[in-house]
Amino acid sequence: MTPHGPLFFHLGASHQTTPLAHREKLALPPERAAELHARLASVGVLREVALLNTCNRVEFYAVAADADALVRLENAFCELQSIAPADFAAFRQHTAGPEAIRHLIAVAAGLESQLLGENEIFGQVKVAYEAAQSAGTTGPVLNRVFQKAFQAAKHIRTNTGISGGQVSTANVAVELALTIFGDLTKARVLLLGAGEIGEKTAKAFLSRGAAALTVSSRTAERAMELARVLDATALPFEHFHNHLETFDIVVSATSAPDAIILPAHVSTAMRKRRARPLFFIDLALPRDIHTGVADLENVFLYNLDDLGKIAAQNLATREADVARARVLIAEKADALWQQLLARHS
Repeated sequence: MTPHGPLFFHLGASHQTTPLAHREKLALPPERAAELHARLASVGVLREVALLNTCNRVEFYAVAADADALVRLENAFCELQSIAPADFAAFRQHTAGPEAIRHLIAVAAGLESQLLGENEIFGQVKVAYEAAQSAGTTGPVLNRVFQKAFQAAKHIRTNTGISGGQVSTANVAVELALTIFGDLTKARVLLLGAGEIGEKTAKAFLSRGAAALTVSSRTAERAMELARVLDATALPFEHFHNHLETFDIVVSATSAPDAIILPAHVSTAMRKRRARPLFFIDLALPRDIHTGVADLENVFLYNLDDLGKIAAQNLATREADVARARVLIAEKADALWQQLLARHS
C-alpha cells in the first residue's frame, strides 16, 4: 500500500485493441492458466491477483507491493506464452486506481463486450474471481472490488437498456443463419465441442426450429450427455469429417490448439452437396476452422469478430443507454475508490 491508497491495476488485451490472429497467441488453455496462477503466486511484488481469461480477453486485476509489479507480471505472462514483450505491448491495455475499477465494472456489465450487453461475461468474471479465491490470490482489496463490481454491474444492467436486443453470440449466429437459409426447419446442425458457448448456440438453433442436431466432442462422454439433454444425436469426434456433407450448419467451439476443419475437408463435402450452401460458425479461440474454408464456393464462414461486427450495427440505437451506463459506472467506481483510500491509506 502507499500513502495514496492501494496499488490496484488492470493489465490485459481484448478484442478492442487486439486482432483475432493475435488473440489466438494470447489465449490461455485451462492447463496453462493454472500454471500461470502458480507462477503469479511466486511473483513477490503481487499481493493479490485475479485472471480473467475468455475468448475475447486475457486480463489481470492485481494489487501490487510496488510499481515494478506491472513489468514483472507482464514478463511472466509473455514468457509463459512465448511472446515478445514488445509484441504484447503493442496491444495491451493498462489502467490503475479508479480507472481500473471502472474497467472491471464495464466488463462485468457487458459494456466492453463485442456484443454489447451480452450475458455470458458476467458469469465469466464470477468464475475468474472464484478461481482466484480458490488459488488463494485474493485479499481485502480484490475481494471488495470484485464484490462491489458485481453489484454495480447488476444495477447497470437492470437500470439501463444495454442488455436489450440480440446480445448473445448464440442469437446473433441464429439470426445470421436465418438470412442465409430463410427457414431453419429443414436445417441439420452439427455442434463440435460440448462447452457452454456451443451448448447455448445449439439451443438457440433448436428454439428457432432447426430440424436436427448432432453433437460431437473430443470427450465422448460429454458429447453423449449433451446429446441426451438436447434430444440430439452423438457422433464420434474422429468421424465427423466423413459426415460434413450431411449438415447445413456447423457450429465449432472446441478447445483444440489448431484448426480441426481444413479446406480439403470442406471441399470434399461440397462436391457431395450439389450446390447446397454450408454455413460455418467458428466460436473457438484459437480458431477451429481454417480461414481458407471461406474461399470455397457456396460456403459461408463467420468467426467471433464477424459476429461482433454484425452486432455492432445495432449499437447506434442504444447510444443513450451506453452513455447512461458510463455515468453510473463512473459514480460507483469513484465511490468505491474513495472507500478503498479510507481503508488502506
